Amino acid sequence: MSDEELPIETPGTEAETAQSAPTENPPVQRPPMQTPWWVSDSQSSSSSLTPLLPVKRVLQVTWYMALAMSLIAGLVGALVGKAAFDNSPHLVTSNKVIERSPNSIAGIAAKVSPSVVEIDSTTSSGTDTGTGFFIESNGYIMTNNHVIEAAVLDNSKITVKLANNKEYTATVVGRDTSYDLAILKIDVTGAPALVLGNSDGVQVGDPVIAIGSPLGLQGTVTSGIISAKNRPVTTSSDNTAGESAFIDALQTDAAINPGNSGGPLVDATGAVIGVNSAIASLGNSVSGQPGSIGLGFAIPINQAKKQADQLIKTGTSHYPIVGMSLDSNFAGPGAKIANISTAILAGGPAEKAGLKAGDIILAIDGQNIETANDLIVAIRAHSIGDSVTLKYQRGSVTKSVQLTLVASK
Repeated sequence: MSDEELPIETPGTEAETAQSAPTENPPVQRPPMQTPWWVSDSQSSSSSLTPLLPVKRVLQVTWYMALAMSLIAGLVGALVGKAAFDNSPHLVTSNKVIERSPNSIAGIAAKVSPSVVEIDSTTSSGTDTGTGFFIESNGYIMTNNHVIEAAVLDNSKITVKLANNKEYTATVVGRDTSYDLAILKIDVTGAPALVLGNSDGVQVGDPVIAIGSPLGLQGTVTSGIISAKNRPVTTSSDNTAGESAFIDALQTDAAINPGNSGGPLVDATGAVIGVNSAIASLGNSVSGQPGSIGLGFAIPINQAKKQADQLIKTGTSHYPIVGMSLDSNFAGPGAKIANISTAILAGGPAEKAGLKAGDIILAIDGQNIETANDLIVAIRAHSIGDSVTLKYQRGSVTKSVQLTLVASK
């Protein structure tokens, strides 16, 4: 029922009210009110209808809800879009402190590195870089002869750079071309000398660490194992006499590159077991220098110690010899005594043992000999005064003889 169907009472004037007062008019019959469907019968008699207000209130609530839902939907959409299209990395970080054992690679490197030095020698043809290490606290440094030989022959300056970047001019105490070793000295006291180990006790598979300045990168640390022992290695020399070094080397797969020469090869305790000296290479790199292929060679420290002691005491050193010249053109197997009149040193061990030109040396102390270099390396791995047994062939006859090694001139 609408408002237009309801009778409307309008107030009249006082006169009209007075005139109509005496007249008794019958009560106006109002049509029965119908109860809207949204109002219960119990509420119909006590409540008046205001149908527009509830509708208006509903519209207000719906508007706010719609706005809120729109905002929420927008936020959710933004988050989903970010997750789907945001390519920014989600990095996981950790603040955990790594505990390193003193015998770990890091621990050994930290202990040994302060004792390792870079050696720079400048000549008219350029600058050569190598490595060395303190063997005594009063400034004695061991390195390879080939690291400083060019500077010595050129009368050029040799500079030693310490791990703290301090630089000193070095003097050459002595050098030994036959073992590719040299001893330098700088004016310091209290230098951190390294412990020299026992290379005779090294086994294939032992872990090792090499420290040096490959390609001038001072303090570089690499690690590996001893991959072989008693490798005969020959290195050439820059001197005018054309002398070569013969090394009964330790082989390692620790990366060794140009500039590592003269640096220490240390064991799992940090003791020096070798002096890094040479590498095998398949060819030259782009820069013109050979690089590591995992075949590096070091002079056993027991041999290096003997030569260093002589160099520090006298400035020179000697190596053991048998007293015979070998034929370098003989292909083997074995090492052939040269067929020349001067092949056997007069009064030397070979002559005393009855060896003659043309004899072929097949073994030394039970170790087979394949080439002349094998025999030279095996002899120089001994000490002066050692006795050795040589097995040799003369024609179709094979014999063995014992002799004592003497010092070279």
